[in-house]
Amino acid sequence: MHSVPTIETERLLLRPYRRDDFHSYCALFADAEVTRYAGGVPYSREQSWTRFLRQVGMWHYFGFGFFAIQEKESGAFVGEAGFHDAHRRITPSLEGTMEMGWALSPKAHGRGLATEAVTAALSWGDRQFPTLKKTCIIEPGNQASIRVAAKHGFKEFWRTSYHGRPMIMFERRVTPIA
Repeated sequence: MHSVPTIETERLLLRPYRRDDFHSYCALFADAEVTRYAGGVPYSREQSWTRFLRQVGMWHYFGFGFFAIQEKESGAFVGEAGFHDAHRRITPSLEGTMEMGWALSPKAHGRGLATEAVTAALSWGDRQFPTLKKTCIIEPGNQASIRVAAKHGFKEFWRTSYHGRPMIMFERRVTPIA
């Protein structure tokens, strides 16, 4: 079993999920503003539980996964960021890459917390898995996430659809270690 690290930034802790995070996690994905670009429909409690377990279980099989994002000052759970290999039925396939994602509570929007969390998670991912390509998919209307991706070197490489919704596929090129 892989251990999940805790990463500390200026304002955040990226840490392993705890079972007591589920109530906050469920509220996050029940929020229509959060799911607007993540499937388009708020998640039921059951759907949130399945997603929550997937995020936790990814670490066991791949040695990477999603981190719970906790605001240091308040101690509040404000979202998630990290990686998965979701085995999506999407063309072209992203299997075998570290597909990155992030979601933050609307009360955390507009404060640079997504950028701070993605910076920390990518730094960890690049150190631990330097040869694995990092990818992400973002709906064209999600300009805030597209800006976060661009700040971190993600470049568009394909446009497709996923579950009937348009998607832009992004990747960060692997820099060979000398």
